[in-house]
Amino acid sequence: MKAKKNRLWIIIGIVLLNSIGFSVVLPLLPFMVGKYLPSQQVVVGMSALMSVFAACTFFAAPVFGALSDRYGRKNILIVSLLGSVIGYVLFGIGGTLWILFLGRMIDGLTAGNISILFAYISDSTEPGERTKWFGYIGAAMGVGKIGGPALGGLLGSISIALPFFITAGFILISGLAVYFLLPESLVPEKRTNRLTLNNLNTFSHFKEIFSLKGLRLLLITGVLFYAGLAIFQFNFTVFLKDVYQWGPAFIGSLLTLVGVCEITSRALLLPWLLKRFSEKRIGIAGLIGLGIGLGLILTSIYIHSVVVISLAIICIISGEGLFDPTYTGRLSQSVDESKQGKLQGVNQSLQSVNNMLVPLSAAAIYFYSPGMLYATAVLIVLGAVIMCAKYMRLRTE
Repeated sequence: MKAKKNRLWIIIGIVLLNSIGFSVVLPLLPFMVGKYLPSQQVVVGMSALMSVFAACTFFAAPVFGALSDRYGRKNILIVSLLGSVIGYVLFGIGGTLWILFLGRMIDGLTAGNISILFAYISDSTEPGERTKWFGYIGAAMGVGKIGGPALGGLLGSISIALPFFITAGFILISGLAVYFLLPESLVPEKRTNRLTLNNLNTFSHFKEIFSLKGLRLLLITGVLFYAGLAIFQFNFTVFLKDVYQWGPAFIGSLLTLVGVCEITSRALLLPWLLKRFSEKRIGIAGLIGLGIGLGLILTSIYIHSVVVISLAIICIISGEGLFDPTYTGRLSQSVDESKQGKLQGVNQSLQSVNNMLVPLSAAAIYFYSPGMLYATAVLIVLGAVIMCAKYMRLRTE
């Protein structure tokens, strides 16, 4: 039992390193892209890089998940991490814009380490324990998001390319930790028996997973929840700048509340609630929390108040912290070990679709009316509540 827990804490450490690495480079992407494009085209270049990465992840994540079901989590996780190392090294080397795109494509095509890490936890825990450990993963990501940008700014002042090499180093350390410290979690007798060309077809995995009626409803609930959340994530700072006319310093200090809420909700609040309430109730509370938070942002357009904005952040991030682990835990309990990688890959692929479509759609609606955007977000979350209710009804029949 102690050895198993040690393995799980190694996974949390790997997630923390990856989160710090990603957060280190995030604030510097505009400056890196700005080396190769005029200032007025930087936003377009960054959007294209994000879209290319998301598109590659969409196609690759389910395939990598299926490969991990056949060949084991450890080997595929190492390949995925090495792909990220190569991607960030190419970004640091740069030289031309196409090198940056090549780096993002390699990283995207080998993406899937988060879905495989989730599958590893599913293999290594009892169903009742998984939600707690998925919550710890989210908390580790939150810690990385707090410390990473500050470190990135410090390193970027020395050299704009240095943080990308540092990130590659962090991920390489993660790969070495997997190789030397983590045993394989998926024993041969529980693996997929054979691999066919159809297993390399992304859409065949979607067809198989969505053919399961209950699972289909659960995945649609997740897509709607994360679409509503993505509107907040991609638009909120612009909203504060335009509607409240706040500057970077004040917005940045306010957003530290995001990291605090993320860590608190996942590492402290979630384990406490799991001892007292069912995962179903906690997940529904998370859905409602997101909806209330988005509604408060809509209200803040008409009632300007730091208190309303702060309450909105607390509701949204705490709602995410409660829904996300319970949702992932429920997904992991929907299939056996031989399909965990495939399922988590499809789920990550759906997140990539959100990352491609939501920013563009949200920008178009926001240009017309900020109020309409957040009203749309509330309606999307209401749709998630309806899908969740249908899923719960189906489970009780």
